[in-house]
Amino acid sequence: MAEIATLARPYANAVFDLARSIDRLAQWSPMLALLARAVETDEVRALIAEPSLTPLAKAHQLVDVVRDDIDDRCRRFVQVLADNQRLDLLPEISTQYEALKAEAEQTLDVEITTAVQLTERQFDSYAQALRRRFEQDVNVNVEVDPALVGGAVIRAGDTVIDGSVRGRLTRLVESLQRS
Repeated sequence: MAEIATLARPYANAVFDLARSIDRLAQWSPMLALLARAVETDEVRALIAEPSLTPLAKAHQLVDVVRDDIDDRCRRFVQVLADNQRLDLLPEISTQYEALKAEAEQTLDVEITTAVQLTERQFDSYAQALRRRFEQDVNVNVEVDPALVGGAVIRAGDTVIDGSVRGRLTRLVESLQRS
């Protein structure tokens, strides 16, 4: 995994620098995300692995899949990746690009998993508390997982706050087993 991240980093940095220099950070996000999703399909994985195809042919076939949703610069980026046999890095490039974009915009993506759907008031309360805690804007996404029983699990970058009933029960069982 670290190797993939290391290989993807220069490409993510390059595309981020390009997008920032032409003031198109927001436009590159969906293009990279679309390419990342395409590369994760079985058909495109087979295309990338096909030894009889040239890098140019691989790039053209991938671009044909998403042609209407990417611009010329993005098409050229796909060609560069194909020339360097790095098309398979697109999911990691997209992930790293989003992290760079969030850092530049001083926003943090936060995932809240709750046992039940949050009310608008609860959502706003979480968002405000997270803004104060991390001292930056947050993009909050809420998932519902009834297996949590109650409470919530919050993931923000490398930080995980497990306030779920399931998490508390797990910690209780672990402490009893150590005793």
